[in-house]
Amino acid sequence: MIIQRVVHRAVALTAVLSAALVAVAAPASAADDQVVTVVSEADRAAALAHWTPERMRQWVGEEELPPAEKIGREWEGPVPPGGGRLFFTAEPGVDGSCTATVVPSSSKDVAFTAGHCVNGGLDRFDNPIKIVNVVFVPGYDHGAAPHAVFAARAFAWSSTYSGPMSGSDDDAVIALDPVGGNHVADVAGTQDISFGELPSTVDASILGYPVSRAAAGEALFSCVRPATLKVNSVNTTWNTDCDLAGGSSGGPWLRNFDPVSGKGTLFSVTSRGTMTEDGVTTDLSGAALTEPVRKLYERAGEL
Repeated sequence: MIIQRVVHRAVALTAVLSAALVAVAAPASAADDQVVTVVSEADRAAALAHWTPERMRQWVGEEELPPAEKIGREWEGPVPPGGGRLFFTAEPGVDGSCTATVVPSSSKDVAFTAGHCVNGGLDRFDNPIKIVNVVFVPGYDHGAAPHAVFAARAFAWSSTYSGPMSGSDDDAVIALDPVGGNHVADVAGTQDISFGELPSTVDASILGYPVSRAAAGEALFSCVRPATLKVNSVNTTWNTDCDLAGGSSGGPWLRNFDPVSGKGTLFSVTSRGTMTEDGVTTDLSGAALTEPVRKLYERAGEL
């Protein structure tokens, strides 16, 4: 999620270790209606070597983290099926994290997240910010990786997504390498995803790994709030007063959620939020899933 540290301005809520890198789109290799980044085998190995348990926990204890959530609450019990923490590095060496969810696919290797979690945009000199060291840890809980750490072999976003400054089609798919012959969907489970028309207000369960004083990215947090649809000439978004901090980007917005089974249907992911001068998140928004994003998802099993 891009968060802006100015009163009442919406920004994406990605959590990074140093100064935020916020810019416009940086295309990888565009093909037809999607932009795909393929990760070499050597780079996948480097990503797994980079993200040690100690590095994953490096935010704990930082004094400058945003205040603790008041609406969001730490999730009690096992992480719901398919949920997990996404780690990455924005070159030249800024580590960060988001949230992602495993969704059904023909390959059983696909996770769904926000586009700005893997699209670094451009720096102030208009140079592309490359995203590397992308790994997904389903079930992440205080440094534990109960289902293993999965390296990304490819990731993609729709060509209609114009980069981190945009809230439209801020979605991405990530293809993950199996670990020990096991696909991520088989070991971590999945959440359903839907692209059909919904009513203008939906009871939503919103999940994410906020890097705040309450969570430090180490625990899954949730909000159960009504999400309302907002349509204007620029984009269509779901909006709520959930207060999860940066790091919750890409986290699922689930409807018809059953807290016993931990299953629901994903209809959006956390994209942007408004932050006060004190670092408090006052609201979240997620892009409505569009036809270009549906096509992106339907082809994700080919990555």
